[in-house]
Amino acid sequence: METTKSTAMDFSKETLKALDDYIESLDDKQGLLIHILHKAQELFGYLPQDLQLYIARKLDIPAAKVFGVVSFYSFFAQEKRGKHNVSICMGTACFVQGAERVYDALRSALGVEAGGTSEDGLFTLNAVRCIGACGLAPVALIDDKVFGHLSEEKIKDIIKEYREGMQDEDQYAESAV
Repeated sequence: METTKSTAMDFSKETLKALDDYIESLDDKQGLLIHILHKAQELFGYLPQDLQLYIARKLDIPAAKVFGVVSFYSFFAQEKRGKHNVSICMGTACFVQGAERVYDALRSALGVEAGGTSEDGLFTLNAVRCIGACGLAPVALIDDKVFGHLSEEKIKDIIKEYREGMQDEDQYAESAV
């Protein structure tokens, strides 16, 4: 699959104007870099290198400073993400309860490795250290929903439901109380 790099010029003028308007509304533009990056990611979905450069120029700061902040904080994405973020917990409790098998089933169902986005653009897969729902092990998050007591079959059914428009999405969701 051939990948193409996005540039700030690939984004709509309306979206760039929304970012410009947000930046202009701030008093301490340079001091609010993280807030500006959050807004940019909210508007664009991710922060490609050309957009980072665009922001650096708008703020009159070195591009290396913007890149340093984006690359330091795991919240910021430099690659386009899928519509749904899938995080599989690989912490001790989940691992002991079979998270590796669930992760393998996810990789197979989505056709990606950790950090990758499925070809259909629906899912980005991440392996994380801990979700904090050990009592539900093995567990995964899809966006902000916790799915616990997972098996290979259950995760395949969940992904199928998401692909079909999540007709009965709450069937598998569990409370992390």
